[in-house]
Amino acid sequence: MTQHLNIGDKQFDLSRAIVMGILNVTPDSFSDGGRFDRVERAVEHALRMQEEGADIIDIGGESTRPGAASVTVDEELERVIPVIRAIRQQTSLPISIDTSKPEVMRAAVGEGANMVNDVNALQAEGALEACAGLNVPVCLMHMQGEPRTMQQDPKYDDVVQDVTDFLRQRYLACADAGIDRSNIVIDPGFGFGKTLRHNLDLLNRLESISGLELPVLVGISRKSMLGAILDKPVNERLYAGIAAAVIAYQKGARLFRVHDVAPTRDALAVCDALQHS
Repeated sequence: MTQHLNIGDKQFDLSRAIVMGILNVTPDSFSDGGRFDRVERAVEHALRMQEEGADIIDIGGESTRPGAASVTVDEELERVIPVIRAIRQQTSLPISIDTSKPEVMRAAVGEGANMVNDVNALQAEGALEACAGLNVPVCLMHMQGEPRTMQQDPKYDDVVQDVTDFLRQRYLACADAGIDRSNIVIDPGFGFGKTLRHNLDLLNRLESISGLELPVLVGISRKSMLGAILDKPVNERLYAGIAAAVIAYQKGARLFRVHDVAPTRDALAVCDALQHS
């Protein structure tokens, strides 16, 4: 029986790839910081990603790159709420809010966001309760440590087992809080408190995480693990990111958070065609 994920008024078939376009409305994100921190530019980019085949727009107002500074609730709200309002006036495309703050989750959904994407897996005080009350899909991501320090010598006994165990525990915490299983997506957190070796192990054994039988989202687009393999800067990692997305698809991932929507959409369309042939 085909599983589905309902986001807003859209029902997604989880046997096919779902592309989430990244919209960072921050001055300091690792790839596109400062490019879309004005409302007009952000909306233009969101609509462009929709034309290129994005199924969801993921809006973030706080950078989570290694060493990034934290922002206050008010600062984050000032960045994301005007953008959500403006996008919602022009399209019904599902919007995900990339935040760990319960106050931002509530405000964003109140303005038209349809999903919560939390790098902290709802561990902040009040986050579980907020999402249970909002009754929208939530993505739980694994991160060792926190963005300011996560890349300072991360260690695991077995990275795949440790990440799988963490995601299982957070799923159970969500269930205890009243969040329905049909609203839960999981993300192994490539690049979040992990060395290149850890990231490659996760990608190679991604089926283990897919074994939790929850939709798996991956975010590898333009990340430093690709830079470490290629020895190339952020703007020269497109083809490697597409290759990683295709591998992740083959190993069970179905949601893909990406900067480069059109080429990734094309590559995953081939995967879908083969899967359903």
